[in-house]
Amino acid sequence: MVRVRKTAAVAVLGLALGLTAGPVAWPAVWSAGDAHAAGPTGSASGSAGPSGGPLPEYRPAEGARKVVGKPSTADAPELAVGASYEDVLAPGERFYRLRLDGASSVYLSAVLRPPAGAKVGYSDGLEVQIMTSAGRACPYNPGRISFGYDPVPVAAVGHRRLEEDSECQAEGTYYAKVTRTAGKDSTRGEWPVELLVQREPAPTTGAAPTTAPSVWPSASPSLPGADAVPRSGGTGFNDARALGPGVWRDELRPGQTRFYRVPLDWGQQLGLSAEIAKARMTRQYGSASNGLTVSLYTPFRALVESDDASYDGSQAAVTLPKTAPVAYENRYSDATAVRPVRIAGWYYLAVTLGGKVGEFTHEATPVPLTLRMDVTGTVGKGPAYAENLAEAGFGVGAADRAAAKDGLTVPEAAEAEDTRGVMRTVAGAGFGAGTLLLLTLAGWFLLARRGPGSGR
Repeated sequence: MVRVRKTAAVAVLGLALGLTAGPVAWPAVWSAGDAHAAGPTGSASGSAGPSGGPLPEYRPAEGARKVVGKPSTADAPELAVGASYEDVLAPGERFYRLRLDGASSVYLSAVLRPPAGAKVGYSDGLEVQIMTSAGRACPYNPGRISFGYDPVPVAAVGHRRLEEDSECQAEGTYYAKVTRTAGKDSTRGEWPVELLVQREPAPTTGAAPTTAPSVWPSASPSLPGADAVPRSGGTGFNDARALGPGVWRDELRPGQTRFYRVPLDWGQQLGLSAEIAKARMTRQYGSASNGLTVSLYTPFRALVESDDASYDGSQAAVTLPKTAPVAYENRYSDATAVRPVRIAGWYYLAVTLGGKVGEFTHEATPVPLTLRMDVTGTVGKGPAYAENLAEAGFGVGAADRAAAKDGLTVPEAAEAEDTRGVMRTVAGAGFGAGTLLLLTLAGWFLLARRGPGSGR
């Protein structure tokens, strides 16, 4: 109902302002297309839509800028911190320039999107490295990720981590190298790549721990068993469907990846599982070794954990280990699954049904998917940052919790926030117009009492 609420809010604002500015032109009668349902039974979070046809393509970031990476640092284009970019990447490497301050951590993520039908393998992948102007890699670089046998979006991250007594701390010019690897039998050619530069402000002096956590609760997740509520996932990070604790229902076609997002605050842990139900078979037997793949990413799009399971058309499930509690000091851990869980914000889940499943099932008939999620741990206080963490795109606020409760995608959540802004304006305008109206009536009353010849 987001668009309906926004239209109504604008109309009410017009009425409120019309008390002082003249007649109001009310909108035309709403059509069925104006109602954009965000609830579990609506099109936004209900069924996956019509079966058959091409799979939906990855939705790029709104307002992403076009950029062309160069084969050397000499002519590398500059990427602005906080901006999204679109480029194309053939096998090989491309360079970009960064201008970084000396008081923040910076993350550069790259999301590579193979076209439908592309041939990939485990030797194909993506690598992102941040390095100094002298060509030395910053610590904990590069970030790498590999494909399986499905041409689905994958993300890798390079970063400049703020710490003491290390390279890459000074303000100045840095370079990012983004490399695509491809096996001899893999599809070549240029593929779209999305680049996002995010900046984590520095904590105030002495506000953040500088050593890795010694222990953390690592028990297997205890997941809910309630009835599932429909929630359809997005095509990527930019339109991922928000979820909270609970049981959620979606559907997948062979070769399709759905994206979801979960807000995790400081001190919280996420437990989750994905189950694929029975499919409509086209032959008596078939099997895909990586029939179901589940991957969890951080707010800066780095991989936390990934696992897969074989699927023969009857039933399959993947349960990821419970995440470490979100903590600033996790960045100093030697454990690869702990180190990324370093900041509060939206964590992203990607679920893929292997393309090989289409060899023994009806490709046009979606397979039911059930997600079980549990968020545990008492919300704690993160370190005090020198700047607003939310403005940098991190942290968990009231609007994030509302989006998870309502099951909103990123665009829907932005529209809902616009609606709330309009309603706040309506409230202010209504109050001001009402006050003016009361003052006008009071003036008329006093004039009526005084009369034209009272002389007072």
